[in-house]
Amino acid sequence: QVKLVESGGGLVQLGGSLRLACTAYGNIVRVNTMNWYRQAQGEERELVARITSEGTRHYADSVKGRFTISKDGYDNTWYLQMNSLKSADAGVYRCNVDLVRIDHTIPMSGDFWGQGIRVTVSA
Repeated sequence: QVKLVESGGGLVQLGGSLRLACTAYGNIVRVNTMNWYRQAQGEERELVARITSEGTRHYADSVKGRFTISKDGYDNTWYLQMNSLKSADAGVYRCNVDLVRIDHTIPMSGDFWGQGIRVTVSA
């Protein structure tokens, strides 16, 4: 099985910065894409940022120029650096990964989610 552990959320002032981290634990052979999603209260979940194993990055238009996704391939950890935070950035952020793991000696593809971490932006 694979477990994702998130950290770094909390309360930040308008215009401030936070860095989220997510580490995937388990019998992981290969990580394909690492993602950050968020969901504000009353809103649908949206993809905030994605990074592929090759390092290709994708951002939601609303965060371009302010957020940066990065990864540490050695220990299957990825980060979301969030700068110039706005009220609209508040919500629950969840990391997500598409990977290949070993299950009883058999390689299996899978999609896994973190438990979610709250980001609150205060005026």
